[in-house]
Amino acid sequence: MLHDAHNHLQDEWLTPHLDRIARVAADARIADMVVNGTHPDDWPRVEALATRFSFVRPAYGVHPWDVGRLRDDTWLGQLESRLATHPSASIGEIGLDRWILDSARPDDPRLTGVRRAPLDEQATVFLPQLALGAKLNLPVTIHCLQAWSALDELLHAHPVPARGFLLHAYGGPAELVPKLAKLGAYFSFNGYFLDPRKTKQQDTFTLIPADRLLVETDAPAMPLPQPWRTHKLPPAPDGSAVNHPGNLDAAYAGLASLRGMPVTELAAQVTANFVRLFGRKD
Repeated sequence: MLHDAHNHLQDEWLTPHLDRIARVAADARIADMVVNGTHPDDWPRVEALATRFSFVRPAYGVHPWDVGRLRDDTWLGQLESRLATHPSASIGEIGLDRWILDSARPDDPRLTGVRRAPLDEQATVFLPQLALGAKLNLPVTIHCLQAWSALDELLHAHPVPARGFLLHAYGGPAELVPKLAKLGAYFSFNGYFLDPRKTKQQDTFTLIPADRLLVETDAPAMPLPQPWRTHKLPPAPDGSAVNHPGNLDAAYAGLASLRGMPVTELAAQVTANFVRLFGRKD
C-alpha cells in the first residue's frame, strides 16, 4: 500500500477529475492521502473530501502564502473547533516562505492578488498552529522555502508535537537533517525532485534515515518530469502542468532507485513511518 503524505486534493483544478482520481487510487493501492487545507475558506472542502473518500486524511492549517488573506483573528478559534470536531485530523499546511518575498516573479500567476506577508507576520501565524499541534500532540505538516535558518530557530525554541512533524518536499540543507530528525522531523520526497537538475535534493534523500522517510505528490502542484509521469491530467488554464495524485507510484519508484533498494522494501518502511506519524485509521 502507498501513502501520499501531502497533497491538495481540494484544489479546484482537481475538482472535475475526482472520480477518476479515486479509481486510480484504488488501482494503484493508494491507502491514504493527507489533504492539506491552506486557509479557512478551503477547510470545508477538505472536510467534504474526507467524508466522500475513505483514503482522505484531512489536515487544516494556514499556509504562509495565505497569511496575507486572513480577514480577522478568528481563524485560530476556527481551527481549534474543527480539530475538536474531527480528532483524526492533523494540522497543515503551515510554515515560513521567504521565496515569495525575495525570489518569486512579480507576475507569478500562483500569487495573483496575494498580499505577500513578511516573514515576521508569517511567524505570528505559524507559531500558534505549531503550539496547538504540540498541545494536542497532532501531526503538523510544515512548508519551508528559503527560510530554513529561521524555521530551525523557531522549532528549537518552541514545543513541537511529541509524535513528530513533517517537513514536506524537503529541500533544505543536508547538514540540517540530523538536527531536525533528532527534534522529531520526518522528510517527504516529492517526485518533482526526479528532475535531473535537482541533484541537491536527490543527494539529500539518500542520506535521510530510513525511519524518517515519507513520500508525497503535493498534487496538483510540483509535477514530475515528463518521463516519470504515470498519470496525466489536462493542463491548467495558463498552460502549466497539473500533477495527478496517481503519480505517487512514480515518486516511490524514483526514491527507491535513488536509495538503491526494491520498491517493496521502501513501501514497507514508508508505511511504518506513516503510521507512526499520522496514526492508524479509525
